[in-house]
Amino acid sequence: MTQKDTVPVPEKTKQPTECFLSQVKEPKTEDSRKSRKWKKKKISDILAKSEPKPGTPEDLQKLIKGHYSSSRSVIELEELHLPDSCFLKCNDLTHSLSSYLKEICPKWVKLRKTHNEKKSVLMLILCSSAVRALELIRSLTAFKGDAKVMKLFAKHIKVQEQVKLLEKRAIHLGVGTPGRIKELVKQDGLNLNPLKFLVFDWNWRDQKLRRMMDIPEIRKEVFELLDMGVFSLCKSDSLKLGLF
Repeated sequence: MTQKDTVPVPEKTKQPTECFLSQVKEPKTEDSRKSRKWKKKKISDILAKSEPKPGTPEDLQKLIKGHYSSSRSVIELEELHLPDSCFLKCNDLTHSLSSYLKEICPKWVKLRKTHNEKKSVLMLILCSSAVRALELIRSLTAFKGDAKVMKLFAKHIKVQEQVKLLEKRAIHLGVGTPGRIKELVKQDGLNLNPLKFLVFDWNWRDQKLRRMMDIPEIRKEVFELLDMGVFSLCKSDSLKLGLF
């Protein structure tokens, strides 16, 4: 084959190379931070609008078991199980405090008229804070009648002042925090034996959507208070528990 007959070989054409642009990370602006905050708030809104479930005796029994399971034996845990008879009807979230107390304690007028023992109360209402205690006291008007009501929390009130007030006259109804009530019992300022009703402000939620028993320090103080004779009073059927 001569040079003229040679078939020309086509040159390899270069494939166009792809060009990737690296994405430049934009600095976090104030707007993006605001957007994230707004999303968190939106989640809270969803939780706030979710269907609330009223507390039940089983809820308290589970918390008791969970709290003492690491420090008590199986037999001791069984002894801490509260009898069904000590629980009053729970708030189904349709009641005000006064209407709920009227339902669980229809003979309140008679009870308060016969109560004259100092350093004691007929009814205790446990809540998470001083502010909440004041709200509850204001909502007791339709129930309490002529009953003497006492604030049992630490804010702006010294424990010795409360001890003197309890020694001075008979108090029918106490509203306060478990920490201060526990301190009064410890200092022999409050005797729990004449107590007939212990009501937990169970279903109310604070701004962070926490119930009183969701707050670790409050829950701890509640159980320490229950250990000061409440368990035995419930078992002897002299004390009734209510979940408002």
